[in-house]
Amino acid sequence: MKKKLLAALLAAACLFTGCSNNGTSSSDSSSADNSTASGENSTAVDTDVKVGFVYIGKIDDGGYTQAHDAGRLAVEAMGVETAYVEDVAETVSDTCEAIRTLIDEGCNLIYTNSFGFMEGTVEMAKEYPDVKFAHCSGYMREDNMSTYFGKVYQARYLAGIVAGMKTEANRIGYVAAKGIPEVIRGINAFTLGVQSVNPDATVEVVFTDTWYDPAVEKQAALELLNKGVDVIAQHQDTTAPQVAAQEKGAYCIGYNFPTADAAPDAYLTAACFRWATFYTDDVQRAIDGTWSSRAYWEGLAANMTYLDELSDLCAEGTQEKVDAARNAIIDGSLEPFTGPLYDQDGNLKVEDGVRMTDDEIWNMSWFVKGVVGTIPA
Repeated sequence: MKKKLLAALLAAACLFTGCSNNGTSSSDSSSADNSTASGENSTAVDTDVKVGFVYIGKIDDGGYTQAHDAGRLAVEAMGVETAYVEDVAETVSDTCEAIRTLIDEGCNLIYTNSFGFMEGTVEMAKEYPDVKFAHCSGYMREDNMSTYFGKVYQARYLAGIVAGMKTEANRIGYVAAKGIPEVIRGINAFTLGVQSVNPDATVEVVFTDTWYDPAVEKQAALELLNKGVDVIAQHQDTTAPQVAAQEKGAYCIGYNFPTADAAPDAYLTAACFRWATFYTDDVQRAIDGTWSSRAYWEGLAANMTYLDELSDLCAEGTQEKVDAARNAIIDGSLEPFTGPLYDQDGNLKVEDGVRMTDDEIWNMSWFVKGVVGTIPA
């Protein structure tokens, strides 16, 4: 999930100071005794790694934060001690306070899991050069601070195939959080997946301006359902849009985490992250003394993202279409963002046969043809 504030993503970030208490901290001890710590640039094996996580939501949110916490548990399974602070507000001061809490608990490798934590993480990385940091979904790095995310747009393309084959109204709804490139490219990939099997279908978007607010998310979904959409997709942290779809007798596509139990009479599948892929690799690098700042962005081929198994509610033949597209994405013969691609107004944005670069996809700021809605400022 995550994520935040389009203007901040494209502009030079301003760094602020100050901290306030927020969230609750939990520490879990599951590692063997360790003794020797290494500096950020040391070549010695680091045998004293303790890993901290700063979460925007709660670890049982049924979505984004719970998916990250599954990655934390995978780190613990390596025999590494972890701690976390959950339900942290996206302000510089709250981010700093959460990070200081983890450092006070002995954490020397810290992950912050939401876009709005970016500036605070940078500030702390500069203040604590001997601590390693990684920030999820952002673009700012330091010598001791990485960025990481998953190419979930690939799984969203597959989810679009599922929705495009299921809809009978040819009107699909999408509850979206923020008007930033992360969200925009997901909506676009989903729409391209829909249109690959159903060129007549459109995807109507409502933005909530929040990552985590079940009531707001549900209301946005109901707004779309009352307009006549019969499938709801989402870029939100909770299952509220899925619950709304079930209540209205429609169908839903989840996000972040398999959530069939939340709406068993509506759930088709979900575009998911497997955060353990990154976390265990990054922690192992810290243990081995080979950690360095990097920009990590991987997808289906690296097992970083995936599409949940399809439910029995999916249309006949969906699995075959999904499998073919997944295999093509993994072997490189299919890149969803390959031209010709047109924007909402019918302007050619990507020439026939041209593949958008990772940088162009990462910074996408326009909707493809077939999306109904306006990107908020």
